Amino acid sequence: MREALFVKQNNTRWTEYKNTQTSNPDELADRFIAITDDLSYAKTFYPNSKTTAYLNKLAAGFHQSIYKNQKENNNRFFLFWKFELPLLFKKYHKEILWSFLLFMTFFFVGMISAKYDDTFVRLIMGDGYIDMTNANIAKGDPFGVYKDKSTFWMFYGIASNNLYITVVTYVTGLFFSLGTVYILFKNGIMLGAFEYFFISKGLGLQSILVVFIHGTLEISAIIIAGGAGLAFGNSILFPKTYPRLVSMMRGAKDGVKIMTGILPIVVVAAIFESFITRHTEMPAWVSVFILTASFTFIVWYVVIYPICLLKNKTIIIDVTKG
Repeated sequence: MREALFVKQNNTRWTEYKNTQTSNPDELADRFIAITDDLSYAKTFYPNSKTTAYLNKLAAGFHQSIYKNQKENNNRFFLFWKFELPLLFKKYHKEILWSFLLFMTFFFVGMISAKYDDTFVRLIMGDGYIDMTNANIAKGDPFGVYKDKSTFWMFYGIASNNLYITVVTYVTGLFFSLGTVYILFKNGIMLGAFEYFFISKGLGLQSILVVFIHGTLEISAIIIAGGAGLAFGNSILFPKTYPRLVSMMRGAKDGVKIMTGILPIVVVAAIFESFITRHTEMPAWVSVFILTASFTFIVWYVVIYPICLLKNKTIIIDVTKG
């Protein structure tokens, strides 16, 4: 868009930001994010204009207000994990919440469907898996499927598959978020049917203690990827003051950063499934400890830590890079 139109559409908001102060850390952070978004756009299309200089000065003022007394750290890798990724989680908390709610809705739909339709589990899980698991249950080893392959090849196959699922969950957001919703639907239904199958066999608690050793991180990664996919789709559907293509590119860029951030979670989940889940004889307290630690980490790093960073004013972002 022309620079004059860009200024006309946003000048009232810029003036408000400049002339009215707020002590609310969330509002301050939202203003900072909005100004840096505008600055990024201006630096792309009007790099040497007065508008860009004005926005850079305004953003620097917010930066000083929020991050004063903080030491700069030139370690980009360190900054990404400690500050930039949590900031993105905070920015897209609403999308991640929607992803969680959709997944859990589909999960319960899968459980209810399996409860009232005896053929549903076989339809979802396949006859081969159900017959094999029934045979393992008869032998007294209901989760023997996790012991069938060598740890290395199992890790390779699981990591590859889970990485594929998380990437597809995000990328399909391109289809106006509907693709992401479908992937969440598919995986939620599958997990619900899977869990009810073991509940119907009297193995509900044991399945949680065994399967969710890796499942806590694995499912969390899918939900976060779902949030990234919804953010990607929303950037197309609701471009706000940006041209749709620019908004889409910004949404895609943020989504890629989030996906990069959750790759280690996917890998650790694959390590747990390949090397730890197979030890179904381990004491229950060990399973509970791993489950609790995994769940606590996800809630802390994705939800609590980003909020605390904003409230404690400890985020370090180089706004001059746009």
